[in-house]
Amino acid sequence: MGRQKRLRISGSVVAALLALAGCSGGGAGTPHAPGDAKGRPSASAAGRGGAPAAGDGTLPGLPTAAQARTQLAALKVKRRGSMTGYSRDRFPHWAEQGDSCNTREAVLERDGTGVRRDAECRAVAGRWTSVYDGRTFTRASGLDVDHTVPLAEAWRSGANTWTQEKRRAFANDLAHPQLIAVSAVSNRSKGDQGPDEWQPPSRAYWCTYARSWTSVKSVYGLSVTAAEKSTLGRMLATCGN
Repeated sequence: MGRQKRLRISGSVVAALLALAGCSGGGAGTPHAPGDAKGRPSASAAGRGGAPAAGDGTLPGLPTAAQARTQLAALKVKRRGSMTGYSRDRFPHWAEQGDSCNTREAVLERDGTGVRRDAECRAVAGRWTSVYDGRTFTRASGLDVDHTVPLAEAWRSGANTWTQEKRRAFANDLAHPQLIAVSAVSNRSKGDQGPDEWQPPSRAYWCTYARSWTSVKSVYGLSVTAAEKSTLGRMLATCGN
């Protein structure tokens, strides 16, 4: 079974993700970057001087730095909310994406090169570079699929009021820059911390990370703290003009 067939996502699933994100209740919509047939942003949607920054080539819906700055300015600033009632089970993942593949496996194929899978869609070969820390892997077991905006962070910035279906869409969102394959070490170091508490060890990725984080919060109408917003502004400053 070919690669394209494995990762086929029905139009109805994509439409549902976009509709659920759009009903976030006051969040600014994300201006989608122009992309190619595989949903990869074109050079005009990338960072400094139009050249793609690390990881830009696989992230869907990634805004330009200018778009992200506009989104950031519009985000509602609030104190970080309570974790009362939170559980990862409130964000069902990883959802089936067809052809025996789930969301995690779809991201591993998207973010790797030369990925080969077995009959159960498990990645058995390939090469991945973790943009958070620059580590390279040839085995998927060394990777985690990170939620750019962690589930717990989403909960305490507005997702506690969502329906279970909207939380499911958020946890499996392949239409926005919310999921990325990175080293397990970097992902576990990050935990559920915001950008004011944790930044990718690779400073070269700060621009893309801030664009991704800001975009996801904007699409889903999630709030930011004052410290979070200030840090995102400084990280976006690394993008240049």
